[in-house]
Amino acid sequence: MDRITKQLLSDFLKDQEIPTTSEADDFEKFCNYTVLSSEYNKTFDVNSVTVGAGSDTGIDGIAIIVNGHLVEDIDEIDDLLKSNGYLDVTYIFIQSKTSSNFDTKEMHAFYFGVNDFFSDSPQLPRNDDIKKYAEISELILSHASDFKENPKCKTYFITTGVINEDANINAVVKSSQDGLKSYNLFESIEPNVIGANELGKLYRKTKNPITSTFIFTNKVILPEIEGINQSYYGVLPFSEFKKLLIDDNGNIQSIFDDNVRDFQGANNPVNKSISETLECDNPNLFSVLNNGVAIVANSIKTSGNTFTVTDYQIVNGCQTSNVLYEHKHIIGIENISIPLRLIVTDNEDVKSKITVSANNQTAIKKEQLAAMSDFQKNLEHYYSSITGDGRLYYERRAKQYNSDRNVVKRKIITVSTQIKSFSSRFNKNPHLVTSYFGSLVKNMGESGSKIFEQDHQYASYYMAGLAFYRMDSLFNSGYIDNKYKKVKFYLTMLVPMIASEDDFPPLNSQKKIEKFCTPIITKLNNESKCKNIFRTAMDIIDESGVDIENKQVLKSKSMTDKVLAGYKGQKI
Repeated sequence: MDRITKQLLSDFLKDQEIPTTSEADDFEKFCNYTVLSSEYNKTFDVNSVTVGAGSDTGIDGIAIIVNGHLVEDIDEIDDLLKSNGYLDVTYIFIQSKTSSNFDTKEMHAFYFGVNDFFSDSPQLPRNDDIKKYAEISELILSHASDFKENPKCKTYFITTGVINEDANINAVVKSSQDGLKSYNLFESIEPNVIGANELGKLYRKTKNPITSTFIFTNKVILPEIEGINQSYYGVLPFSEFKKLLIDDNGNIQSIFDDNVRDFQGANNPVNKSISETLECDNPNLFSVLNNGVAIVANSIKTSGNTFTVTDYQIVNGCQTSNVLYEHKHIIGIENISIPLRLIVTDNEDVKSKITVSANNQTAIKKEQLAAMSDFQKNLEHYYSSITGDGRLYYERRAKQYNSDRNVVKRKIITVSTQIKSFSSRFNKNPHLVTSYFGSLVKNMGESGSKIFEQDHQYASYYMAGLAFYRMDSLFNSGYIDNKYKKVKFYLTMLVPMIASEDDFPPLNSQKKIEKFCTPIITKLNNESKCKNIFRTAMDIIDESGVDIENKQVLKSKSMTDKVLAGYKGQKI
């Protein structure tokens, strides 16, 4: 391995707070993270896609992306199908070798493993991770009638060498393509053979904030406004708008994190109406019937009509943008004009006000918008107020800390992780957060949803995030056996019960929440006590008699009840 790749690998391990094991294993995770970051625009745990171990069928990494979401559990498929009304699937397979040589035998083994993955009669022994992804794949393929188009398949074979034209390598790659084509499953098959230089470029790209360049001709400059650096209003043809919306791999960008609601799916009445306009005899009506898109960027560079925006978000127009993306191949779409507001500001208060005022196209009450936006912003500020070893980073916007080299990426708590960790503890529903995530967040932010409510105290959310981070670190170090990953939110449910002498307080009482959370936080920041807390939680699960290998039981309230019944007042 060359010096530059070694340095990048070292940077990755430090950045992700991953303890080194062997060079080969470390390099596998490095490659899995780098490749998937180029294909998937949201934060993810590299361990969840790393499958390289015994009986790995020659594959080091697998990712299945469905409707823009990285799928890790079979039950997510039905949630995504119900929400969107279709399945849009991409398979990604990765094999990495620290050798600087392209060994065609190793390439054959990798491609044979990928082909075997889709076989009706697989020949290679499979470890639990391969079995899990194969089971997910089988369910996906059983929904073939719900595909927008057949799945895409991308393979990445990586070494630390230099890529040169080689007839033997080309022959192996073509043979693998032919094998996959014979299944008649895929819309496209994209083999990628990558060397050290290409790998380095991809990794450096993960550090950069999102940037796009487009031509904005039909516009007016808005008058100077306090708190706003520059602002424009105009119309943008889809041929230019797609440069803001779609990345180099043809995937929709992760630029909707300041929206308080995710894409509501093709079946949403508003989105049906947008689709009908695009598909009608006169699609140019779109520009006068649609409210358009509002974009907020941190910085901008202009040269005539050429605009380059950096670190930007679509704060209004999430539904419009997603429907346009779904129709990107229809005839005439390139010339359709999209009303566009472009605001350049680094003032977070201004951004929040723009988000709240702009999001009125779907049926969401203004008070809900304000509460959601303000709560998320204030929760991020609360996290940033914590110093010392317990310092964590609440990621309100996907990958917002990617370019900050001072942030240890494992210390980032995503919105998804926050929801799961908080709800499993304070609502005692680990059976829901294990897989039925969609139903949990359906009414998120509304009164009675029991999460992100306006009067909730932030310390309870931080404590939940800290407990998740400590548990994740113990998994990472090997202190907690990986078999408990299937019940990790059952473990976190038990943490406050084990670490506190008090009953759960009302979540809207600052005094009582601080009194309850502070001792727990202190214990979690003490390595010895933290380990004892999780050791006790593991013992409770073991002694409860629950079958942690039974997937269906994991998702049942009866398992939660059984684990809670196994708690006998143990304290640390």
